[in-house]
This record gives sequence, C-alpha cells and structure tokens, in this order.
Amino acid sequence: MRFVHEMRYAATVDEVAAMLADPAFREEVCAHQQVLDSSVSVTGEGDTLTVVVEQVQEARGIPSYAQKFIGDRIAITQRETWRSATSADLDIVVPGKPARMTGTLTLLADGDETVETLAGELKVSVPLIGGRIEELMGDVVRLALDAEYAVGQRWLAGD
Repeated sequence: MRFVHEMRYAATVDEVAAMLADPAFREEVCAHQQVLDSSVSVTGEGDTLTVVVEQVQEARGIPSYAQKFIGDRIAITQRETWRSATSADLDIVVPGKPARMTGTLTLLADGDETVETLAGELKVSVPLIGGRIEELMGDVVRLALDAEYAVGQRWLAGD
C-alpha cells in the first residue's frame, strides 16, 4: 500500500533538520503518544545521521480480525538514515510480525516554511487480511506523524 504524508512547519530547513536530529525531541514525541516503553538513539558517522526510535504502544481500538495478529501491544522500530540534512531512507518494522514500511523522508523549503514529506510502501504479508492490516498500520503511522507534528510545532515555537 502506498503511503504519503506531508507536514508543513513555519521554520527553515536547518531548524527542522536540527529538531529531527535532537534525541530530546524524539523522546518528547514518544511521551506525547503516551507509549508504554521507548528508546531513542541518534548517532552520526561521517555525513550520515542515523535515528532509531523503538517504542511499545497499547493496541487500542483494534478490530477483532486483527487482534490475534497484533495482540495487546504493538512494538515498532523506526530507523531513519539521513544521508544529508534534507533526505533520509526510512524503515519501520513491527518486530516479530510480517509488517514493514520502507520509504523516504524529505525536507523541502517552501518560502519561509519547510515541508517534511514521508513517502513509502506499507507491506503486511498475511494471507487474506494483509491489506486490511496495512490500512491499520497506515493509521498507526499517520497518528504517530500527527503526534510528531504537534510536538514539532511547539518545539519550533520555543514552547
């Protein structure tokens, strides 16, 4: 399933890139989502910055057809490999489940604003219900991005 999501920040590309590279920002996003457990790692080597966010969330509002597959909790590992300040490869996995999202993150200046775009493919390899679970996974990713955007707006405003 194709997935595209845009977030528009009233900030420069450099300001948004610095925010996304700050472990404290990532930890605040996890707190905003009220995750049960999380860890954040930001490491640099040469011109490459790697951001890894691991989190465990309660599986709330999951339809019965997906409950057996998902369980009571959802563990998610998100890895971003930034090869420049404006472009990253993205890999999101659900450990122990045949679910993955691969794609890219880009930052693009638009006047005085910056547009962050996530574009990727969601794939859940489960016979019969994989497509419906892909839609659920898309909803989870969208909610996580909405949380990141809300925290990002406050972060960039200095609140």
